[in-house]
Amino acid sequence: MKSLKPLIVILGPTASGKTGLALALAKEFGGELLSADSRQIYKEMDIATNKLDSATTTEKTAIGKKLYFIDGTPIHLLDLIDPDESFSLADYKKVALKKIEEIYSKGKLPILVGGTGLYLSAIVDNLNIPKAPADEKLRAKLEEKDAEELFDALAKIDPTSAETIGPQNKRKLIRALEVYKITGQPFSSQQKKGKPLFNTLQIGIRIERQELHNRIDKRVDRMIKGGLVQETQFLRKKYAIELPAMSGIGYKEIGAYLDGEMGLEEATQQIKFHTHQYARRQITWFNRDKSINWVEDYTEAEKLVKNFTAIEV
Repeated sequence: MKSLKPLIVILGPTASGKTGLALALAKEFGGELLSADSRQIYKEMDIATNKLDSATTTEKTAIGKKLYFIDGTPIHLLDLIDPDESFSLADYKKVALKKIEEIYSKGKLPILVGGTGLYLSAIVDNLNIPKAPADEKLRAKLEEKDAEELFDALAKIDPTSAETIGPQNKRKLIRALEVYKITGQPFSSQQKKGKPLFNTLQIGIRIERQELHNRIDKRVDRMIKGGLVQETQFLRKKYAIELPAMSGIGYKEIGAYLDGEMGLEEATQQIKFHTHQYARRQITWFNRDKSINWVEDYTEAEKLVKNFTAIEV
C-alpha cells in the first residue's frame, strides 16, 4: 500500500459538515477537493443539491464551463451533465480517476468528499462495475412507474441494492433494475472489489442524530428562503418532470406543491422528513465499512492526516 499514491476521503451523512472539514484539511495539507455526490453532478440544479451552499465562488473558463471554488480551494466534479443526460457509476469512476491524476500532476493531495456511498466505493474499492449497455426501451417502460413502484420491484429481486439506493432515487433504481433484467444477476452481487488504486485514509464525521436533524431542518429552511421554489419552477419549464433527476429530494416535494397537491409548509416538512431518511440510509451504508476512522472534530481529523502523510513521506 505504501507504494500507492495517497488519497484522503471525508465522508458522512448529509449536513454533517463534510465539506467544511475537507476544506480545512485541504488548506493545511495542500489539497484539492473532489465531490462524491450523485446529485451535484447536474447542471442548473443548485439549491436542492446544496451545491451553492458548499461552493460559494465560481469562475467561468474560456469555453463557458464553471470552475467551483470554496474560499479559494478548487472543488471538482460538480456540474458534469445536464439533468436530461444519463450518467452511470462507471462514468463517475472514469471522470473521478482522471481528475485525481490531474491533481497529483500539480503536486496536490486529492481529497474526496461526499455522501454517495457507491461513488466513494467505486474509487476506494476500485469496483468492477457491471458492463450492461443501456436498454432504451426498457428504460422508457420503467420511467412510466413512480419511484415507490420501482423501489418495491427492486426490493423483491435485490434487497441489498434497494436498501442502499432508497425509495427516492429513481435514476439509480432504474439502472439497478435494468442491470438485473439484462444480466439476470442482482446489481449488488456484480459490484466486486478490485485491487486498491490508492493508499486511502477514510475519515467519517460522527454526529449525534438530533443535532444532524436540526442541521438538516435549518438547511431546508435556507433552501426555501434561497429560492428553491423558483429553481424548481425554472427546471420544470425546461425539463420533463418524469426525468429521474427531477425526482430528487427537494424537487419532487416542491413539484407537488406547485401542482397544488400540498401547501408549501407541508412540502417543506416532507423535504425535511425525506432528508432525515436519506441520512439514516447513508449512516447504515458507512457503518458497514470497518476501515473508516470516525472523528467528532477537526483536531481528531488533523491528527489522522498528519500521521498518514508522515508515513507517506
